[in-house]
Amino acid sequence: MLLITDFNVGMSAEITRSFNANDVRVFSKLSGDINPVHLDEKYASETIFGSCIVHGALASSIFSTIFANTLPGPGCIYLKSENKFLKPIYPDEEVVFKVEVTDVLEEKKRLIFKTIAITRSTECIVGTAEIFIP
Repeated sequence: MLLITDFNVGMSAEITRSFNANDVRVFSKLSGDINPVHLDEKYASETIFGSCIVHGALASSIFSTIFANTLPGPGCIYLKSENKFLKPIYPDEEVVFKVEVTDVLEEKKRLIFKTIAITRSTECIVGTAEIFIP
C-alpha cells in the first residue's frame, strides 16, 4: 500500500523505450489520429521532420507506465499532466523517459513530478505531472 510519507523530493525513475512503425499504426488506429505526418512516409518526407514521427501522445504515455509500475507504483492515480513537445521522436529511436518528484503535498496526498523524455542527448518532451496517493 502506498503512503504519501514514503516519498521525498528528488526521488526519480526512468525507462528506455522505442516505438516502431507498427506501434505508430496501432496507436493511430486506437486514437483515431491519422495525421499523415505519422503514417505516410512520402507526405512526411516533405515536412520539416523529413520522415514519419511518433505521435506525441503515444510517447508521453510512457510517463504513465513509470507512474503505474515504478514511482510511485501500483495504486496511484494520475490526475494531471502538462507536456511541451520540443523535438520530434522518430520510429525506432531510443528514448529515455524520466520522472522526478519536485514536491510532496502531504495534506492533499499528492506528488508533483518533473517529466522529461530525451533522445540523442536532446530533450524531446518536458513537463509536469500530478499524482494522487489514495
